[in-house]
Amino acid sequence: MTAPPVVDAAAAQDVVPGAAAPSLDTSIAAGTRKPVNVQRVVLGVSGAVAGVALVAVLMLWQKVSNMQEQLARQSTEAQAVSLEARTLARQAVDVAQQTSARSAVLEARLTEVALQRSQLDELMQSLSRSRDENLVVDIEAALRLAQQQAQLTGSVGPLLAALKSAEQRVTRAAQPRLGLLQRALARDMDRVKTAAVTDTPSMLVKFDELVRLVDDLALANAVQPLTARAAKPRTAASQPQSGWQSLLGVALDEARNLVRVSEIASPEAALLSPQQSFFVRENLKLTLLNARLGLLSRQIDATRADLRTAEDTLKKYFDVQSRKTQTAVALLQQLQQQTRNLQLPRVDDTLAVLATAAAGR
Repeated sequence: MTAPPVVDAAAAQDVVPGAAAPSLDTSIAAGTRKPVNVQRVVLGVSGAVAGVALVAVLMLWQKVSNMQEQLARQSTEAQAVSLEARTLARQAVDVAQQTSARSAVLEARLTEVALQRSQLDELMQSLSRSRDENLVVDIEAALRLAQQQAQLTGSVGPLLAALKSAEQRVTRAAQPRLGLLQRALARDMDRVKTAAVTDTPSMLVKFDELVRLVDDLALANAVQPLTARAAKPRTAASQPQSGWQSLLGVALDEARNLVRVSEIASPEAALLSPQQSFFVRENLKLTLLNARLGLLSRQIDATRADLRTAEDTLKKYFDVQSRKTQTAVALLQQLQQQTRNLQLPRVDDTLAVLATAAAGR
């Protein structure tokens, strides 16, 4: 399109109505001014375009800046969310570990509770037994304990007391199924009452007496003065002897003491030296003390064996014709006889009935 002509305002002011037409110089000047106006328009349009472009660039830059700010803000928020997620994950791991530990503890407690429950069930079952079953168990335990006490003390007192107590309890129970037990108790009680039980304290006294007698016992090879054993009593009617006869009698007595003829059944006893005699007496004492200790510990077989050994020693190494030796032998024989009665009666019938009743519950 052709641009409209631009009229110069200064030229328009110079033109006066009715005046003559401008000269040629004026037309040439006007022709030279038209390109200048076009350049101004182009510059203005360019400036406007540049301004619009600048505004657009500014707006784009602002938008980019806003986008960067938004991205930075979102990045910060994402980092915060990520940190929070890590924290939550760590907490979740801790919670899981704690939960696992608690689960293990709970399982252990559950196992313990199950064990306690089983024990409680067993206890309830044991407590739910009938009165008769409890009575049978109590009587059996009491009789076994009384049997042990009787063995230790050597007396039937504890056993007899336990039997009487058991009979009273069975009588109070008044159960027909316990009739067999009642009859067994009666039989054992009669057996205990009629049993001959040796008095242990008297046996201990005899042991002490034997130990004291050992030092005074005469050995089989002991030398005794002949005049002391075969002295002749002098009568008032005997005539006084002369001095040479008295001296002759003393010489004859001394000569008889130099040689002694006696019969010893054991050659070991004849060959005992004084030192060996001391050990024979001490060994006899030890044998008697061992027998005494066996009596106190209720080892009847060992006591009997020691008493037999002591009797053999007395008859082998000591003079059996001596009064003290005969007393010691008599004490040993009494002790041997008493040890035969040391076996205490047992309540086997009652225990057998109790075992049958306990097995049938």
